[in-house]
Amino acid sequence: MADRHLLVGALATACAVLLGGCGSSVAGTARPLRITEVERDQVSGYFTRLNEAGGRGNPEQRKLFQDTQHPDFRSRTCELRAGTLRMEPAMSTLRTDPDWEPPGGDTHPRGVVYVVAATVTLLEDDAPVGVQIGSLHVVLLDGAPYGFAPCVGG
Repeated sequence: MADRHLLVGALATACAVLLGGCGSSVAGTARPLRITEVERDQVSGYFTRLNEAGGRGNPEQRKLFQDTQHPDFRSRTCELRAGTLRMEPAMSTLRTDPDWEPPGGDTHPRGVVYVVAATVTLLEDDAPVGVQIGSLHVVLLDGAPYGFAPCVGG
């Protein structure tokens, strides 16, 4: 008889454990727990390419900004009139930003949006003429990094 009570108790416990997972779902959006080295390298490489293009001059950097403008926002660019930009991201601050929308827009970009704190220096004739610290967004879409061309002074 004791064996029967033990069996019933074990069965009741097993049912409680199994049925405990059948409750309602938890609200929220699934997000990666950590950023992979591949993603980190893609974002970092985006800034490296921009800085290298800036080292070759304004026309090169302007072309790279145009070529890497997010495909959904190609019509919303600003002109980098003079000088070049040097962007120094603090990669330790890199995180996803799933709710971000570009200024003046009401559409979330396709892809995974990342944000990173960065120092941006405006250079004219290789001399710094302005420095700003802020957040920069990069989107990884189909394995390629895209950005949003900066508006300097406006």
